[in-house]
Amino acid sequence: MWESMLKYQDLMWESIGETFVMVGISILAALLVGLPLGTLLYFCRKGQLYENRSLSLVLNSIVNVVRSFPFLLLVVALIPVTRFLVGTAIGTVASTVPLSVVAVAYYARLVEQSLLEVPRGTIEAALSMGASKLELIFKFLYVEARSGLVLGLTASTISFISFSTVMGVVGGGGVGDFAIRYGYQRFETEVMVYAIVVMIVLVQLIQFTGSTVARLLDKR
Repeated sequence: MWESMLKYQDLMWESIGETFVMVGISILAALLVGLPLGTLLYFCRKGQLYENRSLSLVLNSIVNVVRSFPFLLLVVALIPVTRFLVGTAIGTVASTVPLSVVAVAYYARLVEQSLLEVPRGTIEAALSMGASKLELIFKFLYVEARSGLVLGLTASTISFISFSTVMGVVGGGGVGDFAIRYGYQRFETEVMVYAIVVMIVLVQLIQFTGSTVARLLDKR
C-alpha cells in the first residue's frame, strides 16, 4: 500500500481538494439557505407562533421530495439547471449545484427538529420581554438550540461527503471518483483501500470536531 500511496499521492491530494470544494460549498448553502428555511418550517408548523398551514404544506412537500429523491437521479435531473447556473454540467463546480440542493433540504429538516427541542417557555419569556422577531430567533432560539444545530451540521457534512463520492458521474472528481478510476477500474485493490482509509479518517475527524464543539456549547 505504501507504494500506491507514494505513486498516487499527488492525485489523492488533488481529489481531497475537490472533495473539500464540493462539501465546503454545500455546507455554505446549508447555512445560508437551509438554516433560514428550517427556521421558517419551525415557525409555520401547527401550533407555533406564526402558524401558516398553506406555506408549511408547500415547504414540507419541497423538502420531502428533495430528501426522498435518489441522489444520482437528482444529479441527472438538475443537469439543465446546473448548466444554466454555472455554464457547464461537468466538473467540480458543477457538482456543487445538486449537492447544495440536497444540503439545503437535508439541513433544513435537522434545523426544524433542533428548534422543536427548545422549551416553549423560552419563546414565551422572549416575547414577554418584548423581543423582536430577529431577536427571538438569534438571541433565544438559536442560542438554546446551538448544540443541536452543530450536531445537525456535523451529520449533514458527513452525508455530503458520502454524496460527493458519486459525483464522478459528472466529472466532479473527489476521493470517491479517485477510488473508482484508479482503484476499481484498474483492479488495484490497494488504491481503493487507500482511498477508503482517507475517507474514514476524514469522517472521524469531522465527527470528533463537531461532537466536541456541540458538547462545549451545550450548557444544559
